[in-house]
Amino acid sequence: MATYDLILKNGTVWTPGGPVETDVGITDGRFAGLGTGGSAGETIDCTGLTILPGVIDSQVHFREPGLEEKEDLESGSRAAVLGGVTALFEMPNTKPNTDSAEAIADKLARARDRMWCDHAFYVGATAANAEHLGELERLPGTAGVKIFMGASTGDLLVSDDKELARVLAHGRRRVAIHAEDEPRMQARMGERIEGDPASHPVWRDDESAILATRRILALARASRRPIHVLHITTPAELELLSQHKDIATCEVTPQHLTLAGEEAYPRLGTFAQMNPPIRSGAHRDGLWFWLNQGVPDVLGSDHAPHTLAEKAKPYPASPSGMPGVQTLLPLMLNHVAEGRLSLQRLIELTSAGPQRVFGLTGKGRIAAGYDADVTIVDLKAKWTIEESWLASRCGWSPFTGMSITGKPVATIIRGRQVMREGQLADRAEGRPIRFDSADW
Repeated sequence: MATYDLILKNGTVWTPGGPVETDVGITDGRFAGLGTGGSAGETIDCTGLTILPGVIDSQVHFREPGLEEKEDLESGSRAAVLGGVTALFEMPNTKPNTDSAEAIADKLARARDRMWCDHAFYVGATAANAEHLGELERLPGTAGVKIFMGASTGDLLVSDDKELARVLAHGRRRVAIHAEDEPRMQARMGERIEGDPASHPVWRDDESAILATRRILALARASRRPIHVLHITTPAELELLSQHKDIATCEVTPQHLTLAGEEAYPRLGTFAQMNPPIRSGAHRDGLWFWLNQGVPDVLGSDHAPHTLAEKAKPYPASPSGMPGVQTLLPLMLNHVAEGRLSLQRLIELTSAGPQRVFGLTGKGRIAAGYDADVTIVDLKAKWTIEESWLASRCGWSPFTGMSITGKPVATIIRGRQVMREGQLADRAEGRPIRFDSADW
């Protein structure tokens, strides 16, 4: 009879073939057997619970180094595992920017024994480092290259087509893109209305998004370089991207699928302000249409925290961004409960999709030999998102007070129970993610 380190018993397990009522055996941090019986040093009874492949959030901003008053690697990853996230990619717009081998090494050193989940770090593209990106993207623990076509938090910006082409010419991995057209936004700054955050999507309008997406698609095709367009906010972009799946993948966020500007700006004010913006209910409904057509490949939280004092400044002095890594899965489980999304599609967007798009090694599915990353959820749990549950240093969420159905109850990473019923393990042991196309 087989002996395992850990057995997850009596749960509904989402395997690559679909849901199965079975047990999961884990040894040496990897899945070792499904439904094979046996004994283990530890057993977790998952009766009535659903065992998902570990949730991967491929876009977070944890602000360290340089902006730790907003968030740091420890607090952000603590929020992640409390929300059921097992692995994440962190963005490069820190102070200093993550744009060199030394900066990547510094983040990896900071993460060691402090980050609760597995992790990788993006390197930011600049005019100065373009020729070096082919080497930088292959560094261990590097998620790839990130381009900001439109200015957002920080000073990473590559907005000129000639410079964008230079960046795309160096390297082979898929490049992540913040697609907003900087020249158009500069020309439209007069559309901002002092004290009125509802003017944010008027300034950063649909055309600023679709124009940048058209530009980067043309450049990607010319350079034969795969791209990944982040946080899509307009149905027109998803329709366009559906015609370019050979070269481009894309992401949507829970907040753009949940919030509508007509309600969010009057209720939340500047706390609803982000880039690209929360748009109308019609935009939100259009995102859902294309989501259910299968166009978006992944869900990312775009977790981008700022302090309460910063967000309380009058628009447009207020910074753009909102936290979201801890609420990504709860919000989407609620959409599942309300019939907008199947659980299978949610798994595609949060585990199988990231694995396919980014080439993660040994993650993204419950299968023998893969890292034993699972997110255990109670699909029937009814609860309210309360401030006391939030772990982000910024201390707020646009979803506080929201009553939802579906809750993450345990986060297991490489066979180690990191979170159970809101309680954390005794120490953080997150490790760098490995990629098929990186050096390791």
